Amino acid sequence: MATPSRKSSTPSTVASKRALPRDPSSEVPSKRKSSAPPAPPPPLPSSRPFVEGSIVRIVMENFLTYDICEVSPGPHLNMIIGANGTGKSSIVCAICLGLAGKPAFMGRADKVGFFVKRGCSKGMVEIELFRTSGNLIITREIDVAKNQSSWFINKKSTTQKVVEEQVAALNIQVGNLCQFLPQDKVGEFAKLSKIELLEATEKSIGPPEMHRYHCELKNFREKEKQLETSCKEKTEYLEKMIQRNERYKQDVERFYERKRHLDLIEMLEAKRPWVEYENVRQEYEEVKLARDRVKEEVRKLKEGQIPMTRRIEEIERQRHTLEARIKEKATDIKETSQKCKQKQDIIERKDKQIEELQQALTVKQNEEHDRQRRISNTRKMIEDLQNELKTAENCENLQPQIDAITNDLRRVQDEKALCEGEVIDKRGEKESLEKERKSVGDNIVRFDNLMNQKEDKLRQRYRDTYDAVLWLRNNRDKFKQRVCEPIMLTINMKDNKNAKYIENHISSNDLRAFVFESQEDMEIFLKEIRDNKKLRVNAVIAPKSSYADKAPSRSLNELKPYGFFSYLRELFDAPDPVMSFLCCHYHIHEVPVGTERTRERIERVIQETRLKQMYTAEEKYVVKTSFYSNKVISSNTSLKVAQFLTVTVDLEQRRHLEEQLKEINRKLQAVEAGLIALCERNKHLEHKDNELRQKKKELLERKTKKRQLEQKISSKLGSLKLMEQDTCNLEEEERKASTKIKEINVQKAKLVTELTNFVKICTSLHIQKVDLILQNTTVISEKNKLESDYMAASSQLRITEQHFIELDESRQRLLQKCKELMKRARQVCNLGAEQTVPQEYQTAFQDLPNTLDEIDALLTEERSRASCFTGLNPTVVEEYTKREEEIEQLTEELKIKKVELDKYRENISQVKERWLNPLKELVEKINEKFSNFFSSMQCAGEVDLHTENEEDYDKYGIRIRVKFRSSTQLHELTPHHQSGGERSVSTMLYLMALQELNRCPFRVVDEINQGMDPINERRVFEMVVNTACKENTSQYFFITPKLLQNLPYSEKMTVLFVYNGPHMLEPNRWNLKAFQRRRRRITFTQPSQ
Repeated sequence: MATPSRKSSTPSTVASKRALPRDPSSEVPSKRKSSAPPAPPPPLPSSRPFVEGSIVRIVMENFLTYDICEVSPGPHLNMIIGANGTGKSSIVCAICLGLAGKPAFMGRADKVGFFVKRGCSKGMVEIELFRTSGNLIITREIDVAKNQSSWFINKKSTTQKVVEEQVAALNIQVGNLCQFLPQDKVGEFAKLSKIELLEATEKSIGPPEMHRYHCELKNFREKEKQLETSCKEKTEYLEKMIQRNERYKQDVERFYERKRHLDLIEMLEAKRPWVEYENVRQEYEEVKLARDRVKEEVRKLKEGQIPMTRRIEEIERQRHTLEARIKEKATDIKETSQKCKQKQDIIERKDKQIEELQQALTVKQNEEHDRQRRISNTRKMIEDLQNELKTAENCENLQPQIDAITNDLRRVQDEKALCEGEVIDKRGEKESLEKERKSVGDNIVRFDNLMNQKEDKLRQRYRDTYDAVLWLRNNRDKFKQRVCEPIMLTINMKDNKNAKYIENHISSNDLRAFVFESQEDMEIFLKEIRDNKKLRVNAVIAPKSSYADKAPSRSLNELKPYGFFSYLRELFDAPDPVMSFLCCHYHIHEVPVGTERTRERIERVIQETRLKQMYTAEEKYVVKTSFYSNKVISSNTSLKVAQFLTVTVDLEQRRHLEEQLKEINRKLQAVEAGLIALCERNKHLEHKDNELRQKKKELLERKTKKRQLEQKISSKLGSLKLMEQDTCNLEEEERKASTKIKEINVQKAKLVTELTNFVKICTSLHIQKVDLILQNTTVISEKNKLESDYMAASSQLRITEQHFIELDESRQRLLQKCKELMKRARQVCNLGAEQTVPQEYQTAFQDLPNTLDEIDALLTEERSRASCFTGLNPTVVEEYTKREEEIEQLTEELKIKKVELDKYRENISQVKERWLNPLKELVEKINEKFSNFFSSMQCAGEVDLHTENEEDYDKYGIRIRVKFRSSTQLHELTPHHQSGGERSVSTMLYLMALQELNRCPFRVVDEINQGMDPINERRVFEMVVNTACKENTSQYFFITPKLLQNLPYSEKMTVLFVYNGPHMLEPNRWNLKAFQRRRRRITFTQPSQ
């Protein structure tokens, strides 16, 4: 019995029955909603024994379509029946995964976490297997987040490896298509090659050692092939080497004759370095004696230079003394010269004082003459001013004119101040408008930048649409009504993070569509763009009556408890035609947007709200109701990342800014015109103000001229009085200056006397210095002569030392050469540093020449003789010898390989006999049953052991050949030759042929009858029932969504119905015993009626 619970349907109960059950309470599983562990199953009747490893119980919790379900299969044939999607294959998946099978075996998913029911974090599968020693309970708990499993055996934690070992010990192979054939793998059975089919059959029904023998045979045969190939290759290679050595035998003899000459050459070349060494050694001794003689000569020259060096040092000390005295005299001369200079400076200062006194007297004389001249000029100016004052006019009648001009000037200044105030106001207004214009312009530029981003995305993705937008902007005058640019450009998201909902809701074709209000305008547009310009664009027309403000059918407040925060329409702004089109065609005013909380309670949201479309944080849900069953079906898809609507541009606001900019420019023009007029008026007032000021100034000057003349006359008279009082006595000044000059001349004469004495002292010091310089020159001359003699002796010493160095270098070079020649000679003779020349070399050297010329002549002769042996390769003898050794080694190896090959052949013969004979008998039994099954269906089929070469054990396979029509021949079962129904029949009959021979505890076949015609399906079903319900056969699971009517059933078969639907009872209300009692009452009352 199965208890499924589907994602979007009402939880359902299930009915289950067996055909004519003897003990219903022991054969119908229970269904629970609690998480308590299942109760152990009741003991099975001894009349219906399970084979070792059969499935006694299956428990599923939060697994695929099931909340919690327990299935108790029978020991023989188990028919699992139910409509598609109710959960039949889920039981197959539970068997596979519960017995440590891999998810890939079912061909559904590659991760075990995908088998846990949606919305659950964990799932569980429990399988109870029959064992005579005590049933084995295997539990697998699946963690979705970690995609991992926890394993338990008999409620104790264990590892998957231990579970696999326990399952393998019971010969359960969920990966073997001959034992476990899930729904998604049915088609693959026919695709099995003959070799794969043989391997699966061996594992399924053969003795445990049969597959092992087969693997050993394949390994032995592979080793045998390798040994045969190796022996053949070694034999051929041995023969080739023997033939090659025979060809090169004469060349080897000639090589040895040539070697004798080369040995003599080698000995001559070995002696030659010793002879060279002896010659160089003798030369070294001669150079060493000459070096010692030159060394003695150098010593004598160095001893002769010692007295000369001492005299030079004495003269150098005398020279230093004279130079010190010369420096002292120079210092005295410098000090005396300094004193002379001081006296001269004092005398010059006295001369300067006299000159200053004379200049001061001259200045006073000039000042007196100038004072007299200024007095004369001032008296003349006073006379002129007095004359002008007499002729000045009467100015009393000028005051009324001055007052009138003052009033006019005040009035002009008031007008000017008012005008300047207006100019300041206009300029302030202009600056304010310019700032406002700049701000609006910056906002327009910012909008243009955002719009350019959207247009760049449009151009990169849909170039034709972008070109059409450019054409539309230049040709809007051709349309009568409003034309909106592509929807993706006109939509402006209020929050960028919500763009993904709009882009996932509206198709990409409509996002790049132009929206028209008039059909005529759309036809004009499409004719120009599509027909003339060949651009691929989309266009839609807005509804005639606007849907933009249409209210949703449900208030958002009703949906907020489910986590919904808005409808799609409220997430963005768009022009009225665009909004109307989207509301009409995409119902954006009816599609709510929710949060993660909505996704967590999505099943409740679907059942209670009856919404057709909705969005959660990251998914879109579409809910439909089945037209036939009235079931609610939901599907969900993950949201794609937004690409186009993440940039928001409010076009209405931009148009408002453009209008605002135009108004500001108009105001600026008016302000500038008013400012120009005010400036012109201000210039006129400024000119008038200047004229009035000039007139007033002239009148005021005329009025104040008399007073000014009087003031000037008074000022000049005062100046004249001061100049007359400031008198100077020139005679007294001249007498004082003469007295001071005489005093300075007396001081000057005394200074000249002192200067003369210092000059005499300085002259005496110069004479003493010159005498010391002459003495020093004599000493230097003597020193130079001694140094010249010393340099000559040093030159001779250097030459001798250089000769000594050259001889020493020659000695060192010859010594090094001796060492190198000795080293080379030892290397040639292969001698160590401390070894002496071996006796055989000494004996051989005695018979050889002792001079280099004789050795070179003999070397030339022997080399000429050796060169006569042309065409000989030094490696010939090495290869000849190496081949002789290889021939011997190969001969030995060949013997060993042949012995090993004989051993493998003996093993192959023994293992082949143990494997092939039982295999042929097994295949013959399969063929007999397979042929009988086909004969009962008026068809023909056979199974044989097929191989192209009896020795190629890896090429052995089972070949299935069938024919379904009498007019055709037997054809091999392939994925292409037979129809789907024929392949299903052949597969099913082959599996039935294995049933009685099978040593596996159970077999699972899922929906293999799909594609069979009714006749074949009925025949196959009869065979399945007859075969699987025999005694001592393995357990059999047959899954099918439908069966034909009036099929034969057996008492030993178990029928498991899987039901699912909106009207099923809740699991806690299902009572199997009450159902059976009602069924019996109906059965008993029907005959009486």
